[in-house]
Amino acid sequence: MKTIVAMLAATVLLGACSTTPPEHFYTLSGGAESNLQPAKPVQYYVEMLAVSVPQQVSRNQFVVTAPSGRIELLEQQRWAGPLAGEIGQALSTAVTGELGAIDVFRTPYPDKLPVYRISTNVQRFESVMNDHALIDAVWSVRELASNKVVTCRTVANQKTGAGYDELVLGHRRAVQAISKQMADVVRGFGTGNPACPAI
Repeated sequence: MKTIVAMLAATVLLGACSTTPPEHFYTLSGGAESNLQPAKPVQYYVEMLAVSVPQQVSRNQFVVTAPSGRIELLEQQRWAGPLAGEIGQALSTAVTGELGAIDVFRTPYPDKLPVYRISTNVQRFESVMNDHALIDAVWSVRELASNKVVTCRTVANQKTGAGYDELVLGHRRAVQAISKQMADVVRGFGTGNPACPAI
């Protein structure tokens, strides 16, 4: 009997030692900076098209780069959804909040307001622990009424502190920087002078 009890106790201890670390989930949307609601009537509609991202980071797991250049895939640190969707949702929230607009992508809408279609191709999404978060994106804004388009590139490089929370905050700030430039181009169409923001 003592042998059986000892074996059971050893099994429990081994099970406790081999417990998988918990997964942690992060999002690029949310936070005080992206919850601002427009205080004025809606003046624009936007269509934020699906975002494309490089294949190597097109996954839920964090893909981080060591200073040596080594790439690591982190199973316990994950985005709440596919990275392309996370970026798209964050851009939509930020741009509509900045403009006081509505994102009508895949939604019927009346034709009384101008509509601007925004396309985004993320060419680099770089996460370097304890150093920086970088998003390099080529994006365009098309005014549907005139079919005029402005294409720009933004390299948003944000310094970060230590830890995963800081890395996520860095990417959030990068998204905010890109969305601010997108909103500026949309406003430029309204004044008759749409152009890429000066870098």
